[in-house]
Amino acid sequence: MSTMLDAAAEQMMVHSDFHAAFDTCDRGLQSLSSMNSEDNRCGELKAGFCILGIQALAELNQWTRVLPWILQQYQHPETIPAKIMQMCILLYSKVGEPAAMQEAATVWLHCSSNSSASGFGTVAELHLLHVLVPLGHTDEARQLIVGEVGGGAFTEDQRRTALSVVEEKEQQNGEPPPNPDTDSESSAQTEGAVVRKLEAVLTRLYRKVFVTRSGSVPLRRIFVAVVLLYLLLVRVDPALPSSFMWISKLLQVLKQIWRSTFAPQSGVL
Repeated sequence: MSTMLDAAAEQMMVHSDFHAAFDTCDRGLQSLSSMNSEDNRCGELKAGFCILGIQALAELNQWTRVLPWILQQYQHPETIPAKIMQMCILLYSKVGEPAAMQEAATVWLHCSSNSSASGFGTVAELHLLHVLVPLGHTDEARQLIVGEVGGGAFTEDQRRTALSVVEEKEQQNGEPPPNPDTDSESSAQTEGAVVRKLEAVLTRLYRKVFVTRSGSVPLRRIFVAVVLLYLLLVRVDPALPSSFMWISKLLQVLKQIWRSTFAPQSGVL
C-alpha cells in the first residue's frame, strides 16, 4: 500500500499527472477501506492518500470536490485528522471560499475528542484567521477565543493577540479599502520572506534525508507534507520577475530531496 502512496507522489511531483495521482489515491483509499480501520498504519496511509488527493484536485482546479471527497472518506467532520482539516481550511481560504469550511471546522473544534489532538490549536488558529475573520464574523470569532475552544487552544497571550486581531478587523470594516498597489507590494515582500524560510526548511530536510538514507515511509510523508504546504500556502506566481530566483532555488532543493528520498536503494525491499 505504501508503494501506491509513493506512486501517487511521483505522478504528481515528477510527472505533473494530477489525474493519475488522484486516481491512484482513490484506488488506495478503496483498498484501505477493506482493511482494519483501527490499525495505526492504515490510518497514516489513509491520511497520506487524502493529502495527495487534495493537492491533485487543487491542481486540477476541482477544489469544490475536496471537502465532499474528504467527508466521503471520513463520514463525519469531527473524525477528519487535524492535518487534513488544516489543509482544507487553507485551500478554501486560498481560493476565496472560506465559508465552505465554516460549518465543518466549527463541528470539528467543538468535538471533545479533538481537544487533545495534536494540531487542535493550529486548526483553531486557522479557523479564526482564515475563516471567521475574513468573513467578518467577529462575534463568533470573539466567542471562539474566550470560550471553551479558545481556552484549550490558546495561551493567555495568544488570546489577547487574537482579540486584538478581531478588534482590528472591526476597525477595518469601517475604513475605506486600502490602495491595491500598496497591498500588492506588501504581499510580495511577505511572500518572499516565506519562500526564503521554506527554502531553509527544505534544505534541512534534504540534509536529514541525505544523511539517514533510510527511505522510510514516515520520512517520505514529512517531505510530501512540506512540499504540499508550500504549494498551498505560497504558490509564487511565476509570471512575476521577482519570483524567478526563489522558484529556481526551491526547484533545485526539491530535485535533490526527490532523488535522495525516492531513488531505488540497494538492500531495501
